[in-house]
Formats: sequence, structure tokens, C-alpha cells
Amino acid sequence: MGNNSAEEPVEPGDLGDLLRGVSASTIAFVMERQGHKSTFLRDVAAIHSPPLSRMVGRARTLRTLPWREDVAAEQKRLGDEKSPHRVAFDAAEPGDVLVIDARGYRWAAVAGDLLVQRLKAVGAAGLVTDGCVRDVDALRGVGLPVFAAGINSTSFRSHHVAVDINVPVACGGTLVRPGDYVMGDSEGVVVIPQNLAHEIATAGIDQERLDDFINEKLKQGEPLSRTFPPDEELMTEYRQRATATE
Repeated sequence: MGNNSAEEPVEPGDLGDLLRGVSASTIAFVMERQGHKSTFLRDVAAIHSPPLSRMVGRARTLRTLPWREDVAAEQKRLGDEKSPHRVAFDAAEPGDVLVIDARGYRWAAVAGDLLVQRLKAVGAAGLVTDGCVRDVDALRGVGLPVFAAGINSTSFRSHHVAVDINVPVACGGTLVRPGDYVMGDSEGVVVIPQNLAHEIATAGIDQERLDDFINEKLKQGEPLSRTFPPDEELMTEYRQRATATE
């Protein structure tokens, strides 16, 4: 996907609403059942506990590499305004989720409260990284969903070099392309290819309705042997109920 994908309309209202109605675990389950098994980010969790809200947005990406003296010196000569690290935050648009590939490195932060405040100000939907964040008390006060692998007060510049914006990245062991849908909640973060987003959201809503039905039956004393998965008799009852409410 080209770099222009994140400049498209961020999230059609209906699709965004559909995705907000489904949990990350349900989305991951539905995608795995359909053969997409590498969509849930590993070792990435909400810094807010629980998250402020269910995060849904389109991926804008930043790729980092290990710090090296000569590369860092080259970027310093260009000035902060041209640093890919700063540009990634400054160029964010409404509805973006900034996904930072930090290579799973946990010995330094990729952002603190001031950079997150910039995302909040431009209407971004959130920040996701498989690295660390800092200034956590102040960061939580910003009010933007943030998902990270951990917390570390060490600064970015002595450990990372930001090299690319809006290219495919690896984050939490998952491939993320610019324009992918990214959603997160208290379960974690899942990535949905944009061409599958509507199909997956619809299937997720159907699955959660079925889960509610199964939960009701379990409360009534039905055994797992009948409910998980539901046998044909229960599925017939579920379908009849669903049809009656349409």
C-alpha cells in the first residue's frame, strides 16, 4: 500500500461504529477463524487501566532502528523539524493511530506526555508501540488511548533512530501497513487489513451476539457439552431468535 493511504477518509462512520461495538478478543478470534492468524500484537497493553475508550483508527506508522552515532549526527544536522520522529507526530491527522515499530526494545521510551499531547491536539485516535513510553502520570492525564510494551524513563535519542514514516512495519510481532484499521481495548491491540474491515466487523458483531446467547444458556445451567460450541438444537434456537428480532 502506498503512503497516501493514511490520507484517505479516516474511518467511515458506520464502519468505525461497527468496530467500536466489538472487543479486540472477538476480532482476533473471528480473524483467526477466517485464516488470518497474525493480527494480535504480542506484549502490548493499555497504559491506561482500563483504556479510556475503545480505540479505533487507521494506522500511520513510524519505523525505528538501533541508535548509531553517524546516523544520529546526520539527523541532528537536519534539525528537529525534519526528524522522522518529530514529523510522525506533527503530521498525524484526525483518526490516525500512530504505530511505532520499536523492535520490541524496552530500554528507552519512544514518547512521553508532550508528544502524546500533540497527537491528542490533532484529533488522533491513539498511540501504539512495542517499545516503551515515559512520563506516565502526565501521559495518562492527556486523555488519549496509549498502548505500549512497558514504561521506561530513558530518552529516545540515545537508543533509537527514527528512519521511515508510513511504511509497512512490524509491531508486537505483527505486520502493520499504513491505512490498516487498528483497534484496542483492555484485551490489547488487533490490526485489521482495511479491505477486510467491514466483513470482520460484521462477523464480530454476529459472534458477540452468539456469545451472549451462549452465556445466557450457561447461566441457566446448560453444560459446556451443549453450549461450547452450541449444538444444533441450540443453534436452531439462536437463529430463530435472531430472525425474530430483525
